[in-house]
Amino acid sequence: MAGDIVPIELGLTEGNLFTLWAPRWREGDDEWEAFLGLEDDLYALNSVAELAAFVRSDADNDLDDHPAWETIKKLQADELVPDERRSYDLIGVPELAAEDPKPDVVAELEDALEIVRILGEVCDLETTTKFFTGNPILGAVAVGTNNFAGREGVDLWVRIGRIIAKHWDDVIDELDDVVKNPGVESAAVQEAQEELAAAASAEDEDEPDEDSIDPLYADGTDDSDDDDSDDEDDQDDDDDVDEDDFWASVGIDPIRIYTDAGEFLSLRCYLGDDPRFLGSKGAIYGFGSERALTRFLADNDDHDLAELVTFGEVRDAAETAEIEYQVLPENVYALQGIDEDILDGPRRVDGRQLDLAVELLTDAADYAGIDAVNETLASTTPLGWFVDYTINPDPKRLSPSGPFDNEAEEWRALIHDFEDRLVRRG
Repeated sequence: MAGDIVPIELGLTEGNLFTLWAPRWREGDDEWEAFLGLEDDLYALNSVAELAAFVRSDADNDLDDHPAWETIKKLQADELVPDERRSYDLIGVPELAAEDPKPDVVAELEDALEIVRILGEVCDLETTTKFFTGNPILGAVAVGTNNFAGREGVDLWVRIGRIIAKHWDDVIDELDDVVKNPGVESAAVQEAQEELAAAASAEDEDEPDEDSIDPLYADGTDDSDDDDSDDEDDQDDDDDVDEDDFWASVGIDPIRIYTDAGEFLSLRCYLGDDPRFLGSKGAIYGFGSERALTRFLADNDDHDLAELVTFGEVRDAAETAEIEYQVLPENVYALQGIDEDILDGPRRVDGRQLDLAVELLTDAADYAGIDAVNETLASTTPLGWFVDYTINPDPKRLSPSGPFDNEAEEWRALIHDFEDRLVRRG
């Protein structure tokens, strides 16, 4: 789901509780951050089903005015299941800090401390806020394992563990005090539970049934008694391969781009190492539907892909409407929300999403003959260093340190420049 409101799971004294977190967003000149709750209460529910029931209840809460609240209310219950990296075992933090400072341990501790720090700020929790402001040494966790190498590093890790062991119970007590269950109607909870069960059942159906696999096929041998349904399945598979082979044979890839302005379908190829898009004079043509793209390909030659010797095959397929656009995952580019994630540091950014976005931006800049993108993303610049560290994380490297306002602003500028050259044609 979109990153402007995310479900999270908090491991507290009462057990694992579920709530919503709205990372920083802007309204005019003001910047906000909030959790599901009302006034001094942080709402946390006992299950995802209860969370879904509350979201749909129209009960007053502090996220009512969030731009994405209406979208959240329409989600299916399974879409409110927290991502694994949004599940925080807060009760287990002292035990975590007592382990050796391996990369996964440090990363998990950083996530837990960060969400508690934000909870303290947003909910005005005095004890929790003082825990962080009075112990700046905790910030060393955000730099990865590099700080904990050698004798001095081990000593630093031990000191952090002792601070947590001494004060963490007070932090948990304050969080327990502010957490409230607002209560939900049982019928609404039952409906959400049925949605979750249906989603789980559908997921199970997608998994192959190992018991139903003929061992002959598993050994790679043939069976002369295949029935007609098997032939039909094989034919369907052949059709998929043929479609994939078509784009491979003409040397062009369908691509899909998501921006704040919407979803765009386009085409790209490479001539040697040089990218070329469906477009002209550095502008990339984007289409809102497959039909619009097909119609354009059938009727127009005034674009740069028309110069390819294989474009005639594409035009012929478009003219007969015998063309499909199966976009491979590596050709899907989602540009929304990365700037907001950058503000929260490299560990908050999806490295794969960022890597793909960088690929698209640099390809588009090369296509337009623009040097500014590569210059801005050079590893010697703050943004370039941030991007390189995020895409290629290495616990032995010193991670970029915040605040990251300038990096986020430079990224927004790159996105805006790209969007100015992405022209909707249908």
